[in-house]
Amino acid sequence: MRYRISELAEKCSVNKETIRYYERVGLLSKPSRTNAGYRIYPEETVHRMQFIKRMQDLGFSLAEIDKLLGVVDKDNERCMDMYDFLNQKVDEVQKKISDFKRIERMLINLKECCPDEKSLYECPIIDILMNEEKNSKM
Repeated sequence: MRYRISELAEKCSVNKETIRYYERVGLLSKPSRTNAGYRIYPEETVHRMQFIKRMQDLGFSLAEIDKLLGVVDKDNERCMDMYDFLNQKVDEVQKKISDFKRIERMLINLKECCPDEKSLYECPIIDILMNEEKNSKM
């Protein structure tokens, strides 16, 4: 199947400008064109767009996705540092997990400080957060 840019955009749930941008930065190869100048994309572009979107959903930047696409494209130059890249990404993910666990503990502790009396004028949670903010600046 072949798609015009508007059909590809709709099928991939992106905007046409996103597709044009991905072409400009090299994430998508330049499509063939009709005699009238319309871009025509092959089915592989749909799969590539789905891969890009999935990687973005997982928190990868476009530069990181470009590196991953080097593996897909069997580009030796972009694939050379893949092992180091993956190690770095694992470290980043583990740090985020640690940060999220710390945030979760803080929220649970704050929730436990709440007397659950909605009519109170002063909120102990806000008081704790305000005092923590003051203490962190010292």
